[in-house]
Amino acid sequence: MSDVVTKYTKEIDLRLTELLDAADTNATIKEAMNYSVSAGGKRLRPTLNIMSNALLGGNMKETLDIACAIEMIHTYSLIHDDLPAMDNDELRRGKPTNHMVYGEGMAILAGDGLLNYAYEVMLKNAMRYENNIDAHLKAMLEVALSAGIYGMISGQAGDLENEGKKLDAKDVYYVHRRKTAALMKAALTSGMMLCHPDEKYLEAIDTYGEDIGLTFQIIDDILDVTGDAEKIGKTLGKDAQEEKFTFVTLYGVEKSMQIAERKTQEAIDALQIFGDKGKDLAELAEVILRRQK
Repeated sequence: MSDVVTKYTKEIDLRLTELLDAADTNATIKEAMNYSVSAGGKRLRPTLNIMSNALLGGNMKETLDIACAIEMIHTYSLIHDDLPAMDNDELRRGKPTNHMVYGEGMAILAGDGLLNYAYEVMLKNAMRYENNIDAHLKAMLEVALSAGIYGMISGQAGDLENEGKKLDAKDVYYVHRRKTAALMKAALTSGMMLCHPDEKYLEAIDTYGEDIGLTFQIIDDILDVTGDAEKIGKTLGKDAQEEKFTFVTLYGVEKSMQIAERKTQEAIDALQIFGDKGKDLAELAEVILRRQK
């Protein structure tokens, strides 16, 4: 991706390494957790957290552990998503998936470990900022709601139970809002919450998050049909193979792209309330729209 994403990658990767190195646990689980976290990735969600925090003059050091915890939660979801009982993928980010290296049992535990460790990391971080602990609790609740049964898990459940079914637009939007957009929204709102924002700012960043989250998933659906497997680093054509009903299935590639373009513009429009401070997030929305992997 562009400089607007890689701007924070070094700090995020360094802190993720520190946090995982500090985990005194079973050696194999620790190795399996590290394997997937360090396998690459865009670090998009932690970057969104830091950028949102910066919009209102926040402290990157204070939100960095929340950002890293969100990346752990995202990685856990990928490990479990790749399992034979789910999407049954053998390749992720150009490398064998976790269960292909460590076996299904260890992969499940590695995902469980990352999910639980993420909340440990956020709680310990909150305790370091006792004067702002109420804001930290609100931020963690936002992450929990979006990653759990009201967000990502609900979306994944819908994705599984709808395989082979013909859906309408309402159902497709429901799944994608929860499966993909929810955690992106949480990354943004949790970063901003540390700054005690007015409701109008939270509403704006929430709208932005949902729109770029939907755009991200629409482009994923398009790339599964038109993308370059070597560039993307994962098996393509899985949606058709698993009989999943996606934006492309519903609308076709061209109309899906038009929807993604409209959502991107709506996301950018939502940032107007922040003035010039929203420039980087606006650029990031365009990067998500035009990505090729």
